[in-house]
This record gives sequence, structure tokens and C-alpha cells, in this order.
Amino acid sequence: MKRAVQLFLDLVSAGFFFLFLFGAVSAAAEAPDDGFVSRTSKVEGVELHYLTGGQGPAVLLLHGYAETSRMWRPIIPVLAKHFRVIAPDLPGIGDSGIPADGLDMKSLMVAYAYAAQFPAETERLVLMDAFLPGVAGWEAIYNNPGIWHFRFNGPTPEKLVRGRERIYFEHFWNDFAADKTRSIPEADRKAYTAAYARPGRMRAGWAYFVSFQKAALDFALLAKTKLTMPVLAIGGEKANGQALGEQVKLVASDVTIVVLKNTGHWVLEERPQETTDALVKFL
Repeated sequence: MKRAVQLFLDLVSAGFFFLFLFGAVSAAAEAPDDGFVSRTSKVEGVELHYLTGGQGPAVLLLHGYAETSRMWRPIIPVLAKHFRVIAPDLPGIGDSGIPADGLDMKSLMVAYAYAAQFPAETERLVLMDAFLPGVAGWEAIYNNPGIWHFRFNGPTPEKLVRGRERIYFEHFWNDFAADKTRSIPEADRKAYTAAYARPGRMRAGWAYFVSFQKAALDFALLAKTKLTMPVLAIGGEKANGQALGEQVKLVASDVTIVVLKNTGHWVLEERPQETTDALVKFL
């Protein structure tokens, strides 16, 4: 499918990125909020909710697990001064619909996969505190017993988490941060918990993890051809910052690596100014 996005900017908390085509924008939209609006588009039969604002080259901001597009609200007004910003809720998450034919990383166009397959349409790529399945170094992260959630899915986990979504997510928000008091704000924690507690949403989020093994096979093939566009890898010193940087050097030839000291996985929330400065400078 043809994409018209020129620029990709991705932050995820689960180690993967997604890109998909936006269709016609619906007429309904919320009132402007700090320079952006909330809209819905139907893409290949699936309703997708997204935040958008600004004018110019397109920047696509993709959230990660335990979050929604809400995470980008603080930075959208900054980027909207120079770009047209699009921040969707991923399929199955937030206010976006759940695809009837299931969810997987390849069909939803993980950003790295998109850049590798459509380099002429990708001007710049940013990967933030993640890891690339199938690229050397990924198995040490995927098989780390402390990162058990990649394999925590199915009917029994659903029953265990139902009604306890906040307890489940506190593990990520607190334990994956260098300092839990500088992690996800309370208002966001409430909003994310409510979003994932909706029927079918936890299962939809876990479906992305289920697809990791297939994604590893796909990425291993894509990695045989290096990306030529500038790529920024940014992550926390106490999370995946260094590991991601080493992986990106294997799949791209023009790489900038930023590892934020005394920072965990939630780089935008833990180090908002440093993260914003790095992104603006790179873009």
C-alpha cells in the first residue's frame, strides 16, 4: 500500500512500532486542545482515532504498550510549529477499533519495517527505548526473565488482570522507570487504565506480543539491507538505550544515538526536556 508519510517519529514502551495508512477524515472533531484536534478515520474497515495538529511535513507519533496517543499531548504543540503531527491510537487500543482479522506487527507496518520497505517515503526515523526483534541482541531482551510480560497472555491471564488493570500496569510504570515518582503522571495512569479495561482491549494489546516470533523472522530478512535515511535511537541508561543503539548500528548506516543518564524506559515522561530537545534537533 502507498503511504504519504514523509517522516516517522516513534516512541513505544513495548519495543515495537506501527505505521498504517489513514483514509478519509471524518467531519466530527473535538475542539482544539493546545493546538491539536481529535479525529477519527476509517482505514480498511477499521475506525482509527488520532490527534493531529500543525502544518508542513508529516510526523507520525506512535505510542507503545500501557499507553495511548494521549502520551504525545505535551510534545504535539512543540512539533506542530513546524510539522503536521499525527498521533493515532493503535488498532485495538484506546478509541481505535479492533480489526476483525487480528493484529500483528507486520500487517500494521512497524515503523522499522516500513522504513526498510519504503525508504523513498521515509525521510527520517526515530526509535525510542525499544528493541528490534530478529536483529542481533534481541533475544537477550526477549528472554530476560524480568521482562515476563511478552509471554503473559491468554484466557487465564485475562481473568487474572480483569478488574486489576491498574495493578498490572503499575509494574511497567514503576519498575521500568529509573524513579517511579518521575514516571507516568497520575492523570495519565487513570486514563490508560480505563482505556485498556474496556472489553477486548487487553487481549488486543497482548496480540502484538504474540506476533514477536513472526516479526523476528520478518525483521531478520529486512535487516539484510541497511537503512540509508538518518536514524535516531534514543533510550534510557537504565533501560534499553544502549542495546537499541547497538541494534540500530546494524540496520542503518546514518545513526545518531542518545542514551539519557539516570533514565528508565519512559524517556518522554522521565526526561521531557532532554527528550524533546533531542527530537527537535534531529528533525
